[in-house]
Amino acid sequence: MEAKMLAPAAVLVMWSLIMLVWTAATRFPAMKKLGANIKTAPPGGRGQNLDGVLPDPVQWKSHNYMHLMEQPTIFYPTVVILALLGPNAGTVMIAWAYVALRIVHSIWQATVNTIPVRFTLFILSTICLLLLAIHAVELTVLA
Repeated sequence: MEAKMLAPAAVLVMWSLIMLVWTAATRFPAMKKLGANIKTAPPGGRGQNLDGVLPDPVQWKSHNYMHLMEQPTIFYPTVVILALLGPNAGTVMIAWAYVALRIVHSIWQATVNTIPVRFTLFILSTICLLLLAIHAVELTVLA
């Protein structure tokens, strides 16, 4: 197994947890300011219910955290497949590019959040993921 291929995944896991902490660190004070109390909230409430209630910049962190729970779930098994079957230097570099783009995407969405830049970062990271997936298919299906 190639640990160097797993390192980008480990960093993205850590980044996702950082985004979770950032979400909580901005959301809880904003909720307190509005007089909301988690202990008395009605059952079944979800974070998305706070859209339009909390200020948009507060919610942007939560939106990004949810994004990190979506597409990267494809990244993680792809990286494991590549680590097991032998990545090449280019594959490792593409995995790092994916992680770097996702981190920049997170920071952008959590702070500035203009769509054209955010979308460009998303597309670039998706291209990296596509390249990784193609290589994983080459190593498994076409081997």
